[in-house]
Amino acid sequence: MGKRPFPDELMFLKNRKAVQKITDAPMTGKVVVITGSTSGVGYEAAKRLAQGGAHLVLVARNIDKAEKVKAELQALHPVSVELVIADFADLDDVRKAAAAILSDYPRIDVLINCAGMHSTTRILTKEGFETVFCVNHLASFLFTELLLDRVKASAPARILQINSEGHRFNGLDLEDLDWHRRRYKGLKGYGASKTAQLLTVWELHDQLQGSGVTINAMHPGDVKTGIGSNNGPLYRFFFKHFTSHFLKDPVISGEAIYYLSAAPELTDVSGRFFHLTIDEKPAKHALDRAIGARVYAESRRMVGLSSD
Repeated sequence: MGKRPFPDELMFLKNRKAVQKITDAPMTGKVVVITGSTSGVGYEAAKRLAQGGAHLVLVARNIDKAEKVKAELQALHPVSVELVIADFADLDDVRKAAAAILSDYPRIDVLINCAGMHSTTRILTKEGFETVFCVNHLASFLFTELLLDRVKASAPARILQINSEGHRFNGLDLEDLDWHRRRYKGLKGYGASKTAQLLTVWELHDQLQGSGVTINAMHPGDVKTGIGSNNGPLYRFFFKHFTSHFLKDPVISGEAIYYLSAAPELTDVSGRFFHLTIDEKPAKHALDRAIGARVYAESRRMVGLSSD
């Protein structure tokens, strides 16, 4: 008797152990914009893309870390690395970063949104948004929207949203996005941000049909990163002594991001969710297109974009 197939909602358990795809396709001369690029997943992606010859535009919050990463990459590879400093908890910073990139770069071949965070407590940004929702969703959403025309003018081009299996925690409530009425729970807050991001990926995919631009999302693997390091000592102790021992080296994330950014066989693949490089079906709540249309419209309103 054969093995029973994994149900869709548990395929991530199988995919995390699967042999991943790789590519040696060059990225020479391609302009790649990466957010969250000084640590973890974004840092590994930057290293791999530099190895592939890409012209990198690194968007980072900490200028000292960014300068060190730039120096490291340029010492290892003959590539151009430019820096844009922005805090994605501040949407004014996001707008300034997008404006700087539009001013300096006539083309964007690949846009990779890696910036992200997890918080065990509810914190509000200066605009009054729950910070995890702002950094993980609203900021990447606004950044993408502001750069979208330039990306389309650069077609064929790709957009990659670094998402998470954490979207399965859900927590999305359109009537309480900033957790004014509910007790904040870290995993639910994180899940809400990643669910919202996925729902807007499908909306953008529809809008980009025929443009030569693809947009996909991916879970970067169960890897050891600095996400959550902003939390209290109990969280950091538990992560260091327990959770981290079950996590893999984030180099696998960099290799997967490179594949999704460069592989010729993905030129026309869009509107998908990948577990590293394996095409996977997201949780059911993240596929609700009626909710997705509302999330997209509400996200535009929240970041101050017109409704058309």
